[in-house]
Amino acid sequence: MLKSLAIAGAGGFIGTVARLLIFKYFQTSVSSVFPWSTLVVNVLGCLLIGIIYGISEREEIFSPDVRLFLTVGICGGFTTFSTFSNDAFILLKQQELFRFAAYTTLSFLLCLLAVYAGRLLMKII
Repeated sequence: MLKSLAIAGAGGFIGTVARLLIFKYFQTSVSSVFPWSTLVVNVLGCLLIGIIYGISEREEIFSPDVRLFLTVGICGGFTTFSTFSNDAFILLKQQELFRFAAYTTLSFLLCLLAVYAGRLLMKII
């Protein structure tokens, strides 16, 4: 159990740092009320987890520990569903109904498509 915690924690650190770097980039580069950084991180994280599981389904490249590191660790630290929910709540609270609808719909659909694309990409390659 301690080994699994250490593996997931190490991956989580990497994912969290990557997420912070993307947030900082959007903070300094994009002036918008729309939460672009969270949307981009969630879509990329879903694509990454789709690729990892797509590879895992095709062949046994990853050991269980490596898969834990990549999915629970890196992807779990990188994606920001809790931040997504808070951003959506803020848009609702500010009565930004169009932005709320666009943000939640795009997040859900693009993330599903990204998981599918990652899995499909790994079947093609």
